[in-house]
Amino acid sequence: MNPTDRRSFLLGSAGVILLSACGGESASKGPAKAGPLSISAIPDQDPELLNRLYPAVAKRFSAATGVKVTYRPTTDYTAVVRAFEIGDIQMAWMGGLTGVQARARVPGAKAIAQRDIDADFHSLFIANKSAGLPSFDDAAGLRELAGSTLTFGSETSTSGRLMPQYFMKQGGLKTSELKGSPGFSGSHDATIEAVAKGSFEVGAVNEQVWNATKEAGEVDISDVEVLWRTPGYADYHWLARPDVASGTVSKVKDLLFSLDVSDPKDAEILTLFGAKSFIPTKNSNYDVIETIARELDLLV
Repeated sequence: MNPTDRRSFLLGSAGVILLSACGGESASKGPAKAGPLSISAIPDQDPELLNRLYPAVAKRFSAATGVKVTYRPTTDYTAVVRAFEIGDIQMAWMGGLTGVQARARVPGAKAIAQRDIDADFHSLFIANKSAGLPSFDDAAGLRELAGSTLTFGSETSTSGRLMPQYFMKQGGLKTSELKGSPGFSGSHDATIEAVAKGSFEVGAVNEQVWNATKEAGEVDISDVEVLWRTPGYADYHWLARPDVASGTVSKVKDLLFSLDVSDPKDAEILTLFGAKSFIPTKNSNYDVIETIARELDLLV
């Protein structure tokens, strides 16, 4: 992407779930609690990968905070937001959109950390080569997808649905101009596999997952090509409820910001997150995501 496009489209700087053992209400009423905690995450990738990552994160969080931390997987993005709302989740690894949705339901919730790659995140439009679609350089090229079948990821995925649909609108492509209704694969891995198998001609996918899939070499993507890389925007981040003890939040932040790729134990976690480091973030970095979510009627 050239410098002009980057300045025009960069949407701000840009998420593991901590669940309270006792549950709670949708907002803080009473003193902040120091634990115990359970962690989970929006299920944006293969469950096998998530089940490798988050138990390791739970162990590190427990050592850093001095409280018991347990990993609990969730079924879908909506379940994560709901659990955060009712207080079963106290901290969450959210996507940009799910984070905005959760903050709308829990006043006082704060974005506290993001990966280095989340400050300038990107989606990719990929296609099965058999579709014969040309690559392009800007959003206007999305018009070439009219008449094609297309799948998003989860319905509330930032990189797999919200931002791809936003750029489609910017490029003048309506979902009604696709061949049939868009699909929703449920995760980025599933989107890549669906396009690779020819179930859909085009897919919108998270760039980090695409790169990790290529590097792993476990999925045959020889028949898949990248049509376009979107401009940057804010995405994944950690979100904390207002009833999490400030000392606990500080210790979690200290741990995340101190992870070092030169340390083997830290490198294992960072690699599974697809990042080299974690950096600070704040709610206002997701203002544009919130605006787009309202525009597309996805802030529910």
